[in-house]
Amino acid sequence: MKYPAVSIIITTKNEEDVIASLLKSVKRQTYPNIEIIVVDNHSTDKTCDIVKRFGIAVLTDGPERSAQRNAGAKCARGRYVFFLDADMVLSESVVFECVDMAVKNSDAKLIVVPERSAGVGFWAACKTLERRCYEGDATLEAARFFDKKAFWDAGGYDERLTGPEDWDLPQRMQQKYPLRRIFSYIMHNERRVRLRSLMKKKFYYGLKVSKYISQHPLSVTGTQLVYLFRPAFYRNWRLLARDPVHAIGMIIMLGFEQVAGFAGFVRGRMV
Repeated sequence: MKYPAVSIIITTKNEEDVIASLLKSVKRQTYPNIEIIVVDNHSTDKTCDIVKRFGIAVLTDGPERSAQRNAGAKCARGRYVFFLDADMVLSESVVFECVDMAVKNSDAKLIVVPERSAGVGFWAACKTLERRCYEGDATLEAARFFDKKAFWDAGGYDERLTGPEDWDLPQRMQQKYPLRRIFSYIMHNERRVRLRSLMKKKFYYGLKVSKYISQHPLSVTGTQLVYLFRPAFYRNWRLLARDPVHAIGMIIMLGFEQVAGFAGFVRGRMV
């Protein structure tokens, strides 16, 4: 097998608690030809110092992830680009499996890596259960690994979006290419999840979500954005029934997130 270069693009902002774990997992990859690009959004903690200790240069860009990701992709030397958030940890064969899929299938231009969660406390366990329900759901899982040429042919990430940009780009690319998926996974380090922080994030994402809704069919966006009506939960009712305490907690958590997201949506429409 030939080893075409893969550019891993990591976006950061004040991620000193988690960035080292991600970089260690990237360094442990079984795939030999990896370029690491970190694009930081003006961190005020030790994030950049930690990255530099790994021998990795740091680019500065913003104001949000979409712009950071596009800036990293513009600098990328790899045939493939792989976008990661700082709170992720890769299992060792993720990059190898993605390249193997892309090399063996000429139409494999966007690839999903399944994502799981781990964290501390009750709400983190609820978030872990929620994410398990999404495994294999093409409307909710978002591709992160792309053929670079196909990525730019699609226009890259829409810098007007914050939150649903993870769905927006793959949906645009799926008009031309099928969505592929590997088996190895990414682990999200949820840390200690607080309900107030979840609501604050959903409110922020809701501010610009109307742009995303206007660009895609309601049959898709409705499933994604009306949380409690996601078919993934009904398909996985047995999984939820085996853990009723966290399932009930998950429903409560999603309800609060939905209210916060809708409030953000309304506020965004008024501005």
